Amino acid sequence: MIGMKGMIEIKTALITGASSGIGYELACLFAKDQFNLVLIARDVEKLKQLADELQSKYGVEILVMGKDLSDRSAPDEIFAELHKRGWVVDILVNNAGFGALGLFHEIEINKALDMIQVNVASLTHLTRLLLPSMIKRGSGKILNVASTAAFQPGPLMAVYYATKAYVLSFSEAIANELKETGVTLSVLCPGPTKTGFQTRASMEESKLFSNQFLKVMDAETVARIGYSGLMKNKTVIIPGMLNRLLVQSNRLAPRKWVSTIVRKIQERRK
Repeated sequence: MIGMKGMIEIKTALITGASSGIGYELACLFAKDQFNLVLIARDVEKLKQLADELQSKYGVEILVMGKDLSDRSAPDEIFAELHKRGWVVDILVNNAGFGALGLFHEIEINKALDMIQVNVASLTHLTRLLLPSMIKRGSGKILNVASTAAFQPGPLMAVYYATKAYVLSFSEAIANELKETGVTLSVLCPGPTKTGFQTRASMEESKLFSNQFLKVMDAETVARIGYSGLMKNKTVIIPGMLNRLLVQSNRLAPRKWVSTIVRKIQERRK
């Protein structure tokens, strides 16, 4: 929703997966910069708490929607609610996503399919629903949250890594298509980050989150870097020098080596 406070134009950011982690921290950054917010997540109580906090602190308008993006109808329902209320989205942040640790043939098929729906299908659907109006206005931004997982195959998290590879490829392609439109698309590719992700993915015992070489970043730092890159219209944003070096080394190493290394660091500690 675009309004006016005095002579200042107020813009709106929609953030999925806003109840915790990187999405939560991004919501705080947008509110601090006086963006109205549409906050989306499954846990509506957490969203309401965040909305009360940000409204009290920054005086912004906030619309809360409790939606499960594993439901195929969720993107259409979100779009319909925005239209009904007259909210115009200037910045879309596709942050919602989850993973699952384990051998592919042992993971419940419904969990794998829900992962594809949330990480890939809903992200694609929301982008398609909101992008045309941005192009028509000649302004807007999209931030898709991928991962450094997007740059290599991921044994023991095969579906998750594959979904993030899709997000990276899709984002880079659409960013190119949007040249000369006034709309930009960025993709954030964080490495291991302290969020609720590892709990939902059953990764607390994974070597990935105890490896002293692979530094785990905090969600606030990742969000700040992502926010800055989005505002500077960067296409691919990789927080942390070590993560950037690892991405480059993955591109040069034989694929079989990369798969072997990824599997070793994702195995549970014995």
